[in-house]
Amino acid sequence: MAEGAGAGPRLAELLAAGRRLWEEVETGAEPSSGAPAVQDKVRQGLDALQRAAAMVAQLDLFSENEELEEIASADLKYLLLPALLGALTLKQVDLSRRLEHLESARAHFWRFLKVCRSYGLGSFHLPPAAAASPPGEENAESPSPGGPAAAQPSLVAMASSRQAKIERYKQKKELENRLASMRTFVESGQADEDQIREFYILQIQKWINTSLEEIESIDQEMVILRSRGTAKQSSAPPHGTSRQVRAPLKPFILTRDAAQAKVFGAGYPGLPTMTVDDWYEQRRRQGVVSAQSAPQRTPAGITDEELQKQQQEKKEEEDDEEALQKARNWDDWKDTHPRGYGNRQNMG
Repeated sequence: MAEGAGAGPRLAELLAAGRRLWEEVETGAEPSSGAPAVQDKVRQGLDALQRAAAMVAQLDLFSENEELEEIASADLKYLLLPALLGALTLKQVDLSRRLEHLESARAHFWRFLKVCRSYGLGSFHLPPAAAASPPGEENAESPSPGGPAAAQPSLVAMASSRQAKIERYKQKKELENRLASMRTFVESGQADEDQIREFYILQIQKWINTSLEEIESIDQEMVILRSRGTAKQSSAPPHGTSRQVRAPLKPFILTRDAAQAKVFGAGYPGLPTMTVDDWYEQRRRQGVVSAQSAPQRTPAGITDEELQKQQQEKKEEEDDEEALQKARNWDDWKDTHPRGYGNRQNMG
């Protein structure tokens, strides 16, 4: 493993530049992270950190086969490179590549946590290497062994996760207070090696909590984005198909019956006329209305007097039971009493 001096000032400058740009973006006064000035800083910071990470890999500063005590105090700060890369990657605002940026940031945070765990820095549960697939995308043909109930998070797991969040929050606040009290002392060059080592380890532990929180947030956002993409695909029409194009309707005069059609047709010879029945029949052939929705029209040629008589007969048929009984009694009375019965005015 290379020592701190072996890394050279160039690597330290790249890390310092990348970290400074991240802090400016994180605490900047810009109203929006999508402002051009902010995104320029994000690109510059990512470039500096990526170059620094490439140099760390080339110098082989860290190895899974060594212990934390074997790492030089001056080299400990380079363990933060993946976490800083993940944090700056999340600051990119290109919505068309949001899912890609989330996956990249998650991979950076996960690599940072994996290295920290291999060195015994902090006690935490390492998340899966990749985000879980949304429901229905994995093992869609084979049901889960526990059935639907097994897919739901248990109350114990939810309570445990909530407790872990509370503990991480408390630890994060404590680490921030300790770092604030040591920062000026270390950056001024007055701290000894043990104090510098403690300062960098505290920074790493703070970023462990941050990385765990970011991965949890990323997983939730990725589920939303993927489900939204699946919904758009399912709602889109099949390839090569399109909605049926209907011919536009020509202007016409809608009349009540054929007689009115003749009258209006004579007055407007350039404008076609049709009856309501003709219009419904045309729309039925075009598939716009069904045969059941066509109205029942009165036969052509019937007069208003005949129509009124038919309505009166229908009303009489639907009269109440008392009127029917009265009519029947009257018929029975006429059968038993001859015409003129009771008329005593004309007795001859």
